[in-house]
Amino acid sequence: MRIIFTVTNDLNYDQRMIRICNSLVENGYEVKLIGRKFNDSVMLEKKTYHQKRIRLFFKKGFGFYCEYNVKLFFYLLFQNADVFCCIDLDTMLPVYFASVLKGKNRVYDAHEYFSQLKEVITRASIYRAWHFVEAKFVPQFINGYTVSRGIAEELFKNYKVAYDVIRNVPLLKPAAAETYRTGEKIILYRGSVNEGRGFEYLIPAMKNINAVLHIYGDGNFLQQAVRIREENKLQSKVLFKGKFLPNELNEITQQAYAGINLVEPFGKSQLLSLANKFFDYIQSELPQITMDFPEYRKINDEYEVALLLSNLSVDAIEKALNILLDDDLLYSRLRQNCKTAREKYNWQNEEKKLISFYERFNQ
Repeated sequence: MRIIFTVTNDLNYDQRMIRICNSLVENGYEVKLIGRKFNDSVMLEKKTYHQKRIRLFFKKGFGFYCEYNVKLFFYLLFQNADVFCCIDLDTMLPVYFASVLKGKNRVYDAHEYFSQLKEVITRASIYRAWHFVEAKFVPQFINGYTVSRGIAEELFKNYKVAYDVIRNVPLLKPAAAETYRTGEKIILYRGSVNEGRGFEYLIPAMKNINAVLHIYGDGNFLQQAVRIREENKLQSKVLFKGKFLPNELNEITQQAYAGINLVEPFGKSQLLSLANKFFDYIQSELPQITMDFPEYRKINDEYEVALLLSNLSVDAIEKALNILLDDDLLYSRLRQNCKTAREKYNWQNEEKKLISFYERFNQ
């Protein structure tokens, strides 16, 4: 069976899609992943699945979405596939129309509750556009899955679609070496440097923390984050390291002392989130600071792998990080709990749900 996945990002860095495509190929499916080519895109890594990147004139905004959707639609029309799967709303329209015209199955993989993202709901015209797409077309995708139970329940409540939950978890790998004790303590943030990720609070909080903050990734808030660092004169304590390929980033994560996973409590997508970095830290046996949101709280009640923040502020982050840095018994307990939790929350377990989902199209 042939499956085509569509995203709007650069294929080398999308860890969830790399895992999904690899698992499906290993189980006998033919897979193609389609994404976007940036001006600074490096050569595609060799994979077991097919890859295609679309070059665009427009780089962002309305022009980008229009150009990408039109080019993607016409590309899909000439592709031979049994299932078309869109990742989030921003590739839903070409997948819907191509699947209808070709009489093929379609799937929605909701990495986010897209219409409820902060950068969407705070902009009236953008919200109206994405909410229209979601309300009109999500009910037409009766087959789908998402990353958390909370988002699945919201999609069912609003659009009567019963989606599976396939969490964004990493592969189970050998335990991390305890190399962090030999040098400076590093607080690690990995992932998109986007609006709503708490950098306005995290960076100033580093003034009174005896550690350095390493930020890996880029995004729509990167320039603002750099400016916040300059304004607080924290050039030596807050380092922007750029983008790294997933395997490199996983090795880097194992060298850190603690992880950071902050999200503003603004919009249902954030409140119901279950970020891949949360599980990446667990897999690397890294205690972390994360939000006291329902999905994180459920797992933390089960294993206690993190300190949860009830509010996002400079004082709250500073206090939590200093507790983690100063309380050796607490730190050891959280780290030991990560060793246990990683045996459950890993891709080897989660991919069984993925394969079971796609098997239904073979029946």
